Amino acid sequence: MMLPLRRDSRLGGSDSYGSRRAPTIREVSSPETIKYVLSNAAAETSLARLVQMQRQRFWIERSFEDGKSESGLADYQVRGWRAWHHHMALVMMAMLFMLEEKLLHKQSHPLLSCSDIKSLLAHFLPRRDVTVEEVVRQMEARHKARQKAIESAYHRQSLDDAG
Repeated sequence: MMLPLRRDSRLGGSDSYGSRRAPTIREVSSPETIKYVLSNAAAETSLARLVQMQRQRFWIERSFEDGKSESGLADYQVRGWRAWHHHMALVMMAMLFMLEEKLLHKQSHPLLSCSDIKSLLAHFLPRRDVTVEEVVRQMEARHKARQKAIESAYHRQSLDDAG
């Protein structure tokens, strides 16, 4: 649940970019914790737009986690900018591939993750020491566990909202 956003003039008034804002956001998991988010958005930026931008942050952080754990975003040992840029370009292409696969299979496997795609690729590319059935069984087991976690989170959230 999001609380109304408010401007806080104590944060420095305005500058050449417009007024600074401090949206106040209450986290659902912890009602007593209040987090402040500073923005240098123009004064004309609506509160709804600021809320939307803040809510997108979770998905951006999630993509960085996936990139680090599944695509090698943090696994570079380079000595120059050119090598770093090459590595980042390859990681971004791998992440794009995974996103396109998730979107392509959204109807048949809605919980498909980057880890699942990596497991499938590990099986179907040259190395074949695990059977197709075993890969699918492991993926379905992860999906069941993930679905239970989602349902549990919704249940806890509904109890928090009711209480």
